[in-house]
Amino acid sequence: MTAAPPNRAAGATCSPPPPRALGGARLWALLMCVALSALAPARAEPIELTAFEIVRNEEGVELSFSARFQLPHSVEDALQKGVPLHFLVEANVFRDRWYWFDRKIASANRTWRLAYQPLTRKYRVTFGGLNQTYDTLDEAMAVLRRTGAWKIAEAAQIEEGSRHYVEFSYRLDTTQLPRPMQIGIGTQADWALSVERFQRFN
Repeated sequence: MTAAPPNRAAGATCSPPPPRALGGARLWALLMCVALSALAPARAEPIELTAFEIVRNEEGVELSFSARFQLPHSVEDALQKGVPLHFLVEANVFRDRWYWFDRKIASANRTWRLAYQPLTRKYRVTFGGLNQTYDTLDEAMAVLRRTGAWKIAEAAQIEEGSRHYVEFSYRLDTTQLPRPMQIGIGTQADWALSVERFQRFN
């Protein structure tokens, strides 16, 4: 008796394209994987901020944070197939104005690029022009999950006697993905990895 073909939707997994495949063929195969993954139930866990602190000192305003999350299966699968992932953190500093819209007085952002190298089976994190290689995904992810003493505003930008606050966001930046992939993942919750925070400081 011939066994029935496996149900793709149940596991939503697929094999990578052959090494000799052309670039266009590899991208097409990856898009098919993304489409099949869309049939599976979303299992994405939200990003959780386990630490978040804003400190004002004589140098300016500094922000520190730690996040906790894992890559959903479909996101990790794309990474393993050669698609680099970009994680973007943004912090905007505002001053309250009772007579008009609040004024943005400072803006800062950071981006980490995470890539898998099949030949060495290692992960590379690029940040600010610097590259670091790690043996495991957990080691690489630990680097981009946290930031300490990040200056987001200069001391001269903070007005004494006024109220200020920070709008913070951290997310997987899907705008950095290949354009066809951006269309394919538009409705997939797995790729909507993000967290936001609003906090005032003295």
